[in-house]
Amino acid sequence: MKRIVKLFLFIIVIYLFLYINNHWIVTTEHVYESEEVPENFDGFRITQVSDLHDAVFGDNQQNLVKKVQKSNPDVIFITGDVIDSNRYDLEQSLDAVRQFVQIAEVYYVIGNHEVATNKVDEIYNVMEEMGVHVMANSSVTLKREEQSISVAGIEDPLNGHDTQSMLNEALSTVNPENLMILLAHRPEQFTTYVENHIDLVFSGHAHGGQVRIPGIGGLAAPGQGFFPKYTAGTYEGGETVMNVSRGLGNSGFPFRIFNLPEIVVVELKSI
Repeated sequence: MKRIVKLFLFIIVIYLFLYINNHWIVTTEHVYESEEVPENFDGFRITQVSDLHDAVFGDNQQNLVKKVQKSNPDVIFITGDVIDSNRYDLEQSLDAVRQFVQIAEVYYVIGNHEVATNKVDEIYNVMEEMGVHVMANSSVTLKREEQSISVAGIEDPLNGHDTQSMLNEALSTVNPENLMILLAHRPEQFTTYVENHIDLVFSGHAHGGQVRIPGIGGLAAPGQGFFPKYTAGTYEGGETVMNVSRGLGNSGFPFRIFNLPEIVVVELKSI
């Protein structure tokens, strides 16, 4: 009887551990401080949502939506893999996005999973109908009075174009005097972002390494293999800072371990 009780308790502990690791959303905050940030954008808050992979966080995604709303964003960046190509359900995937557009302006780039569905045009059309700014190798200018910053976004390379050619297209109309922000799904392309003198990059894709080993980091990431270099947090090279979100959902391996789902908030600070 004692063995049965111990086994039962062990199963409950494992269940709770996995549930928390895969459903407890945390908010990670960073400050990006630079002379390139215009005074009118001092305190400008960017909330990044990445790699939802059709995961569900409460009824009608309320747990996720409340977290994003509480972060008080001026803009929301979605950096790919909103859907999961293994269980494509566009309506469910976009529940949260429909609510995001009521909170702030939303800017979106695709990830490899959108490409893998062969439904990129459908996804783009629905996003645009909701009022999302689709950043398909393009850029926009954000203005506060007479000052401005630039935001560009590139598609995932799986869509058939190399990163450099997509950057050439996206940056072709950017004012070089502006702070340059890039939305790009893949962090393993960091060297290319540095070579193009991007100031601030928002990326995802790595899922935090899926399993995070305390004191070491992520175990594996797509495009980087085992013990990947870019999985979470900020990375600097030249004049470039890259923020990599651990993301929210899973694909392939069904569990995140020591790797809580996260949204990332970056506040711009002028110096």
